[in-house]
Amino acid sequence: MKYFISASTAYTLSKNKHVKFLDCRFDLNNPKFGREEYHKSHIPFAQYIDLNENLSGAIEQHGGRHPLPDLNTFCDYLGSIGVSNDSIIICYDSGTHENAARCLMLLKLIGHETMFILNGGIDSWVKNHLPTTSEIIQMDPINYRLRQTESYIVDHQVVRKGFEDDNTELIDSREDIRYRGEYEPIDAIAGHIPTAVNYFWKNTLNDEGLFKNKIELQEHFSPISNDKEIIVYCGSGVTGCVNVLALEEAGYQKVKLYAGSYSDWISYSENAIEKK
Repeated sequence: MKYFISASTAYTLSKNKHVKFLDCRFDLNNPKFGREEYHKSHIPFAQYIDLNENLSGAIEQHGGRHPLPDLNTFCDYLGSIGVSNDSIIICYDSGTHENAARCLMLLKLIGHETMFILNGGIDSWVKNHLPTTSEIIQMDPINYRLRQTESYIVDHQVVRKGFEDDNTELIDSREDIRYRGEYEPIDAIAGHIPTAVNYFWKNTLNDEGLFKNKIELQEHFSPISNDKEIIVYCGSGVTGCVNVLALEEAGYQKVKLYAGSYSDWISYSENAIEKK
């Protein structure tokens, strides 16, 4: 797999001094959960990175519930926890992959070269009887340099043009009842962006909670043409990252993320909403 690696492979890599584990555990319903779990037990030498504090910027009128952070600030944080441009980064969360995927997507955005997601998260690590610790190691700060890279991020204006273009496919990553507008527990307006098709992000995982392989993902996304520009969104730009990586793993070349996602879309009164 391009980005997802097994616990055993991650453990083998951990013996390399350039490997850095980032603990991305987070719960939207309990923002303290991830850090508390990290303090209880984590992969040795792992550093904690918080969805709200480090992987998101300040919430404003537009930009969604988890706007992207300032990239220089993000790079400064990486440097403060001992991550360098040459580090081999392994992101992990509780095993649902969305927070680790958000971290990896930001690493891609700043031009980091070598990074992975621990398939199955720390649960998989523990099931494989690999070591954990409650000891928190403070790493020496390093100067992390922002590198220029081609952006895969789009805004609501690009999305609006996209759903008028037959060569663009818009993918809604939320659960089907939210996509259809039957139930909306978070955002103020129920429904979805016009023309979007629904591919629930959790359907990229198998029955064991591991990321599906390339052939399975190709079958999953088979109705979508590889020739199209694909724009992925979710509620706030977090779970959609899993679908972006899944599409890339399946071989799709022109995939972008609407970072503000549905929560940004509905912040503009002129933007249309569909329900079905």
